[in-house]
Formats: sequence, C-alpha cells, structure tokens
Amino acid sequence: MKMTRIEHDLLGDREVPAAAYWGVHTLRAVENFPISGQIVGQVPDLVVALAAIKQAAALANADLGLLDAARRDAIVAACMEIREGALHDQFVVDQIQGGAGTSTNMNANEVIANRALEVLGHPRGAYRHLHPNEHVNLSQSTNDVYPTALRLAAWAGLHRLITAMASLRGAFAQKAAEFSDVLKMGRTQLQEAVPMTLGQEFNAFAVMLGEDEARLAEAAQLIREINLGATAIGTGITAHPDYAGRVCARLVEVTGIPVVTAPDLVEATQDCGAFVQVSGVLKRVAVKLSKTCNDLRLLSSGPRAGFAEINLPARQAGSSIMPGKVNPVIPEVVNQVAFEVIGNDVTITMAAEGGQLQLNAFEPVIAYSLFRSVSHLIAACGTLEAHCVRGITANHDRLRETVEQSIGIVTALNPYIGYAAATEVALEAHRSGRGVYELVLEKGLMAKDRLDAVLRPEALTRPQRILA
Repeated sequence: MKMTRIEHDLLGDREVPAAAYWGVHTLRAVENFPISGQIVGQVPDLVVALAAIKQAAALANADLGLLDAARRDAIVAACMEIREGALHDQFVVDQIQGGAGTSTNMNANEVIANRALEVLGHPRGAYRHLHPNEHVNLSQSTNDVYPTALRLAAWAGLHRLITAMASLRGAFAQKAAEFSDVLKMGRTQLQEAVPMTLGQEFNAFAVMLGEDEARLAEAAQLIREINLGATAIGTGITAHPDYAGRVCARLVEVTGIPVVTAPDLVEATQDCGAFVQVSGVLKRVAVKLSKTCNDLRLLSSGPRAGFAEINLPARQAGSSIMPGKVNPVIPEVVNQVAFEVIGNDVTITMAAEGGQLQLNAFEPVIAYSLFRSVSHLIAACGTLEAHCVRGITANHDRLRETVEQSIGIVTALNPYIGYAAATEVALEAHRSGRGVYELVLEKGLMAKDRLDAVLRPEALTRPQRILA
C-alpha cells in the first residue's frame, strides 16, 4: 500500500499522506503557518459551520442546475458526517494564517471532497470525479465562506455563553435569597458607608450578569447578516443571479440559524464591525465579571486580618511555605480570563481597522481571539459557579460586629439630629472607640424607642418615611 499520493497545485506536485483527507493546499498551509499551535479542528463550532455552508451551497447549486444529484448527495453526506463530529482532526491548518482564511476554506474543500469521493466509491485524491474547487467550492469564494462561517460559529458560542451566564446568575440570585436578612456595612471607596444586606450585595452581582446577557443577545443579532453569495469582493462574480438568496435559504434550513443576506454584499465583504461590536460586549462581560471577583476576594479576605465577611469554598492548599493558607483561586482564575478577553478585544479592534479596500485579510486573528474569548468566558462562568459561588457562606458574627461598631450608621440619623450633630457624634465615636448608639443616647439627641425604630435593620436597608 502506498504511503503517499501525488497532488498538484499552481506551484507544482507534492506528496500528501495517503491516509489524509486534506490535500496539497492544506499541506502548504501547514508548512507556511506554524504560528499558534492551535488548529482549526480545535474549534468545533467553526468546523461545523464550514460543513454547514458547503452543504447549503451544494443544495443551492443543485437547485439551480449547476451540480448533478450524485455529487450533491456525496457532498451533503460528507458535510453531515463532519457536522456530527467526524473528521475534525483533518482540519489541520493553524487558526492564525495569512490569506484571509483561504487555507481554512481549502482545508474544508479538500476534506469534504475526499470524503465525498469515498461515498461515490473513488479513492482520495481522484479529483477528476469530484473536485475541491470545481464542485465543493462551486459558486463560492473564501471571501464569503470564511466570514459566514465565523458568524455561524460565533452565534453558537455566544448562545452557550449566555446560557452559562444565566446559570451563574441563578447561583448569585440563590445566594441573595439565602442572605436576604443578613445585615452588613456597605462600603464606598473601601470606607464604611451605610448598612445594607448581604443579600442586596449578591443580588447586584446577579443583576449585572442579567444585563450583560441581554447585551450579548443583542450583539448576536448583528452577526445574523451574512455575505454568502458575494464571492470575491461582493459583486457575485461566477455565481448564479439567484444563488445568494437560494444558499441563504438553504443555510437556514441546514442550521436553524435565522441568517439573512446583507443588503450590500460589497460592504458586507469588507466590514468587520459586527465582530468589533460583539468583542466589545464580551469585554463588558469580562470587566464586570472581574469586578465581581474582586469583590468576592475582598469580602473573603482574612481569615482574621481582613474583611472576613464571607467564606469561599476551600479548593486547594494555598502555599508551598505557609501552612494552612487557603487562597481565593477560583476568583483569581476568572480575573485572568477577564484580562485575556480585554486584550483580545484590542487585537480584534486593530485587526478590523487594518482591513484594506474590498477585503479584510486579518479575519483569522479576529476569529482566533473571538473564539478564545467566548470559550474561556464559558469555562470561567462554569468554574466560578460550581467551585465558588454555590459554596459561599456568610460569617454572621463578623458581619454583626462590623455593623455594631460602625460609625456609618450615623448617616441614618441625619434627618433626626441634623448633619452637624451627626458629624460630632461620628468624630467622637471615632476618637473614643465608643458606639454611635450609646453616644446619641448619652447626649440626649434622641429617645431610646425612637432611636431603636430608626436603626431597625429593615429601616437601614431601604427607603423609609421619616418618623415625625
């Protein structure tokens, strides 16, 4: 049995491993782009999207009388296998590549062609029967296939991220309900402010996530617009006049994703604005998620010399030298994911800006950065929920102590004793170490029953009518 087969391209003949479903174009790309070490096959959403596009194209071309039924069926069969998880290991080109994604498109064309040849009963490489360019890539260009594939893959990833965020939001909401009657001191600029409940604090975390879920869903709508049918630069050269509409309809049937054809294909082929918008929302998610993790680390700092208001689940030993030390490793790893996403947003911004004339050649690094941001945020949300949030407990004694000793509760007395008197009480409490409650009574500023009513926990944590 031969170990290789000979394939030909414009640069000449090359030996390709006989067992490979990819061909000479893929071989040259593998040699040319040893950049990230991360291959296209490691992004299942992108591989599935490419197969869905090729399947829709085969169906549309057959509808228009441009592709015979036997080749159509073989291509469709190969694409369906890939969409179900087969042959992903054959998508071997590096995710970061020159050529505006041509290597990824040709990798897909060759794998699908060779699998389709087997379906027809021919050996791999027998392209006279079914050709990667002539048949699998019929009516297409990398310049409309690759951007469309990125949009389909991003749609799938974003909706998984929204689901992960919703689950994390539910965990925070559950803790908010659990801590609804736990009084604590709120803080501004790391200084004691006024009382609140721990439940209110955790509910804010949940609300922030909910807002970002909505923003992500809005951003996902922008990537429904595709340029399939644009071919090289948006003019539709080499494609049937009805192809763009027909392939879009077929793609909706194949994927269930409600994509629409862009109204101006020349603009759509060069514009990466939707990716910039999506990345910006991912940055927003990352920033707010990181802020939440900063708060969790602060609130759990200690165990005795810090805030020590909540207890995070102990996940592992924290030091190779300090016995008994436990660190907030889960919030820390989420912080790091957030830093990465923010950096990816800069990369996507510059890559989108760097496009020239009728095409952006830098979409591969946009895809690489965008998909990493999405996948890492999904993992971060799941990790934070499972290994941290659901196991958080409140340190009730410490929280009660901080409220009782806080000077901040004097703010609640402003409407009754005035700002000036409240300031004097606060200063004396700070100098003497005595409590606000006893000083107000001692000075005769308020009667005990009235003071007790004003300083009730429920009166301190929500708007109240001023007592007459």
